[in-house]
Amino acid sequence: MIKREDSFFGKPIYVYSRAQALEDGVLVDVTETAKAAGFKIPVAVTDTVWHDYIEWENVKNKKAIQNTEGRLWDVLSMLRFACSRFKNESEIMYRLYVVSRDRQAVKPSLVTLKAVIGGGDNGEPVITIMLPNED
Repeated sequence: MIKREDSFFGKPIYVYSRAQALEDGVLVDVTETAKAAGFKIPVAVTDTVWHDYIEWENVKNKKAIQNTEGRLWDVLSMLRFACSRFKNESEIMYRLYVVSRDRQAVKPSLVTLKAVIGGGDNGEPVITIMLPNED
C-alpha cells in the first residue's frame, strides 16, 4: 500500500508551509482587516506587497497624506470589487492607484496585484495577495 506522502513522485525534499511563511515574515497576515472588508477566509499579502504598497510607517514622504490602515483598506477593497467581477476564478489580477513610498511622490500611480485563492496548510481556502511575478 502506497502512503500519501510516498506518492508517484516520492517524499517531498522540503516543505515550506504557509504558517512558516507567516512566522518568518515572508507573508503578512491581514485577515482581521480583510474580515471587515467582507472576506470570510484568511488573507495574507507578500512582504513585497506589504512594504511597497501598504506599510507607511517610517516613510519620509511628508507630502503625501497616507497611513498603513488606509492603504491596506484600498488593497483589500479593490480586491473585493475584483472578486465580485470574477466570481469563479482562483487567480485574479487587479489594479489600483497607490502613492509611492518615494519621498517626493504625491501623485498616485497605477499598479497591478495578483490574488490567488488556494489551499492553506490543511487544504482550507486562503487568499494570498502578491505581485504579478510572484508565486
